[in-house]
Amino acid sequence: MTAVEPRAWGPARGRLHWALADSWNVARRSLTHYRRQPLAIVWQLGFPILSVLLYGYVFGSAMKVPGGGDYREFLMPGMFATTMALGFMNTAVAMVTDVGKGVVDRFRSMPMAPSAVCAGRGLADLLVAAAELAILVATALAIGWRAGDGPASAVGAFGLLLLLRFSLIWVGVWLGLLVPDPESAGGLYAIAFPVTMISSALVAPSLMPGWLGAVAAWNPISSTVTATRELFGNPVASGGTWVEEHALLMSVAWPLVLTAVFLPLAVQRFQRLSR
Repeated sequence: MTAVEPRAWGPARGRLHWALADSWNVARRSLTHYRRQPLAIVWQLGFPILSVLLYGYVFGSAMKVPGGGDYREFLMPGMFATTMALGFMNTAVAMVTDVGKGVVDRFRSMPMAPSAVCAGRGLADLLVAAAELAILVATALAIGWRAGDGPASAVGAFGLLLLLRFSLIWVGVWLGLLVPDPESAGGLYAIAFPVTMISSALVAPSLMPGWLGAVAAWNPISSTVTATRELFGNPVASGGTWVEEHALLMSVAWPLVLTAVFLPLAVQRFQRLSR
């Protein structure tokens, strides 16, 4: 289907207004699906809770934190970051589903801002991620986790977690526009899961074999995990490497790099659809 010319935009202020309005409409459509498909909410929001209980109680008694400290305190920032990281797969599946059903082509045929489809998808997923994080934090508080460095540091830590999720949204959008069908997108979990596990989310890299520990330490997820542990006042267990010692810097730098790489790729791939 060939896209029609967008509406006559007028001044730049008017273009911005309609771009924001169109993006919100696309986001609202995506959020409406959760109301009509409650089982999707149960699975998407319930899986992080089960993961916390599984790792915290089943494996927690056998896990040690280098330098001392409670494992559940060490675990929770890792679970927050892991949930934010794995969420990009939901973005990919939703995007490829819309492409396969012709929804994206229909949007492209309408007089709407060209950026609205990708931006709306990203906004909806960021709102869902915030809900996931809130539920996960409530679960963590229920099992005794606490943020010990005050509300300002906690807000900064949550901001870093959402920044990581925001950057990975564009990875998900790009993958969703790249793979041919939802089944293929679901198969990407086989790649995403090891990437999140080979990090400092569950185990300190210093406890891993040397080469694997180096890979885990330089994993972008690890930088966010270590930075949030510091901000929350939880056990950090740093191995003393440069990237671990500068985790706060890298927790901002990695998402900016990922966004700079994958946002243009996602936009370029979207523009090539149906050509």
